[in-house]
Amino acid sequence: LVEADPNLAPRSAVYDLAQSLGALLDEMQAEGVTPADISTLDVTDQSGHWERAQRFLQIVTRYFDPDNDAPDVATVNRLALRLRLQRWQCTPPQHPVIIAGSTGSRGSAFQLMTAAAKLPQGAVILPGFDRDMPGSTWDILRNDVRNTEAMQGEDHPQFRFARLLDRLELSHHDVGQWTSTPPPNSARNALVSLAMRPAPVTDQWLLDGPKLPSLADASQSLTLLEAASPRDEARAIAMRLRQAAEDNITAALITPDRMLTRRVTALLDRWGILPDDSAGTPAQLTAPGRLLRHVAQLRVNGPTADALLTILKHPLCHSGADRGQHRLWTSELELFIRKTGIPYPDLPKLMAWKHADEAQAWLKWMDGCLLRPDTKGLDPLGTHVTQHLKQTENICAGSSSDNAAELWNKKAGETCRKAFDLLAENAGYGGSVSARDYADLVDNILRAEEVRDRDAPHSRILIWGTIEARVMGADLVILGGLNEHSWPDAPPADPWLNRRMRQQAGLLLPERRIGLSAHDFQQAIGAKDVWLSRAVRSEDAETVPSRWLNRLTNLLRGLPETGGPETLGKMQKRGQTWLALGQVLEKPIPAAPAPRPSPMPPVIARPSELSVTNIEKLIRDPYAIYGSKVLRLRQLHPIQHAPNPMHRGTVIHKVFEEFVSNTARNDDPITELELLAVARRILDAEVPWPTDRIQWRVRIEKIARWFTENEVVRQTTAKPALFEKTGAMEIADPPFRITAKADRIDLNDRSEAFVYDYKTGTAPTKDQQLKFDVQLLVIVALILEGGFESFNPRFVAEARYISLSGDGNEVSAPMADCPPERVMQMLKTLIEAYRDPETGYTARNRLYKDTFGSDYDQLSRFGEWTVSDTAKKVRLT
Repeated sequence: LVEADPNLAPRSAVYDLAQSLGALLDEMQAEGVTPADISTLDVTDQSGHWERAQRFLQIVTRYFDPDNDAPDVATVNRLALRLRLQRWQCTPPQHPVIIAGSTGSRGSAFQLMTAAAKLPQGAVILPGFDRDMPGSTWDILRNDVRNTEAMQGEDHPQFRFARLLDRLELSHHDVGQWTSTPPPNSARNALVSLAMRPAPVTDQWLLDGPKLPSLADASQSLTLLEAASPRDEARAIAMRLRQAAEDNITAALITPDRMLTRRVTALLDRWGILPDDSAGTPAQLTAPGRLLRHVAQLRVNGPTADALLTILKHPLCHSGADRGQHRLWTSELELFIRKTGIPYPDLPKLMAWKHADEAQAWLKWMDGCLLRPDTKGLDPLGTHVTQHLKQTENICAGSSSDNAAELWNKKAGETCRKAFDLLAENAGYGGSVSARDYADLVDNILRAEEVRDRDAPHSRILIWGTIEARVMGADLVILGGLNEHSWPDAPPADPWLNRRMRQQAGLLLPERRIGLSAHDFQQAIGAKDVWLSRAVRSEDAETVPSRWLNRLTNLLRGLPETGGPETLGKMQKRGQTWLALGQVLEKPIPAAPAPRPSPMPPVIARPSELSVTNIEKLIRDPYAIYGSKVLRLRQLHPIQHAPNPMHRGTVIHKVFEEFVSNTARNDDPITELELLAVARRILDAEVPWPTDRIQWRVRIEKIARWFTENEVVRQTTAKPALFEKTGAMEIADPPFRITAKADRIDLNDRSEAFVYDYKTGTAPTKDQQLKFDVQLLVIVALILEGGFESFNPRFVAEARYISLSGDGNEVSAPMADCPPERVMQMLKTLIEAYRDPETGYTARNRLYKDTFGSDYDQLSRFGEWTVSDTAKKVRLT
């Protein structure tokens, strides 16, 4: 439908819409609502949304055919229930029939409970029935049941029981006690019952509040934890659960917030405690699930460098045999990819790897199952499933084995296997889909599956969802994540029917979910020892406390005569105690800050050769020379090379070098159009990022006219002789080698040299060249010392920086103020200074700005010291 009319919904919403339609279909079947009931709804004043929704609803209309030979599960259950109730009416069973633990929120359950209650030996056991709520409040709820147009009361925890009593024409007094065992805290039950009164009668707090039993008894073993952040909340909960484990008592964290449970689980791991999580782990986060998702995504985007390495480093990859050798080669290949910057690896590019000959079989296996991009056309869903599983099994087996058993081992593998078996079984109904749609389908299917290992967890530390908590008990109950949109969670968006239309059709209302959550809260808070916890702030905003927690605290604050505020303060104080313990747990051990380092390695370990760019580093940040030349540490290149100033400088240098070279050697015209043609050709070949390619071309276009006009003058004075030429010279005793690469050197008829250096940034000023940026001055001295092979001009007439940023600029080197003789003496003095064993490589010695970063700031622990601190020399052996 979306393909036929793309205006209905975006393509990315297809799977979610299909799920929502399936859920609506199940609900209509379970509640006995037909398409005819939907079509006759009053849609007065509805927008065009209803017309669009009807087109989608027509997709499922044919599944309501009463003569359908293959009804779905919900239809079978509804029809079976109807037959059972008809038989009960004709011949009521004489044996006991007990319905236990249901609130009757769904239509079928409500019908079953109503019928069972009327049987000769029928019984309905109501969970969490509120015996402290007065008859007047029960009457209000029963009026809400009868007033179908008002749609009120659904969010109250006892609403479903009021509806059942109204249907059976019974009073709340007619509900007997199931057991004579007293509740853990009857005073707290009365307090919570009053706090949960329906909104129209909350004024009863003023009358009934002072009549409550002792608030001290009600709040006994009741803790309120209001944490500053989700991590603080999780940390305090984890510490309390650890204490429960040491005390050998059963403790349960009850929350619908799965992020909170993951945080708590991670924090408990530091003590070796694995909680028994009833929800388990989503299959998409398990090792087999992650590998299956990675491979499905690989079929969409192709073998990018990061996708390739992600799969190669997965714990199940090449697990059939020789995984040790596979891990070694993967590490070596990663360094090769990082160094060479291969965004889209293929076999010809990887053959340049130094281990290519040794690992031919491994590379061939990789080429067969990872490097060949899959087709992005439409294929039958069954074809996608078959190819996907075959590819994943080949990846798991490896290059020297056919055994892919590890992929489907243990409960995680078994769960994923069942999910794909079910998908393959029903793939014939899926039609033809693209690789992207298939990857989205796989992701959603695995997200819906849960993996739970019942043997590994701690037997007394439990994590429950609200559904599991209804039928279980614990010595300590922690109600976590008590914030709006978490508990209760926000009702899911319904793209088909609004609230009024659902009520008219007889479908479930959004308030039903809120009422069930309220019932869960009222049941759980009645335990013996209870924590109520919430985070005052999420990652990006302040949170709103859960409406039930808000009601409870407001009620206590409004009872000063009976000690309500003091009771609330004690509850909060108990929570603050655990929050403070959590802060102490993660408080760093006090230690003196690191001093500003100035290491003094042995002279033999110090460098005996430096490039001219490293000469500037030696002046400004000697510690960088210590890290790179003495320790030989290098920054690791990223897997996917991103555009950066260094790459931009290299490419732009290449553009102007090739342009000038062509004009000098091939007599190409020195025109703006020729420069832009060269720029376009090189940028298209060297810059794979479209946005940056355009931006860099615009920068060149901006200075093209200025550069060509000045280039005519430069080539009239002298002709280019050298490009990107490396020279070297030795100074001091013993010899110290200094190297330099000249961007460009021109030579005129009188054998006079003109030195030019391109700068993609701002050219250094005269003062900066005299003190720090000595590159051009050193190149001049190197030329006169014969450092460039077969190039011996009489002297250097001029040295100049050509700035290619902004509108273009030229800055001359101060050769008159710092002649070559002075440069040589400065270099000798600098080299001799660092040959002194007492001279240290001080971190950030004379940086231009404190904001400048260094690759070795982390190593020097910059931040624990400042540039105003005195450097501490450390002798190294």
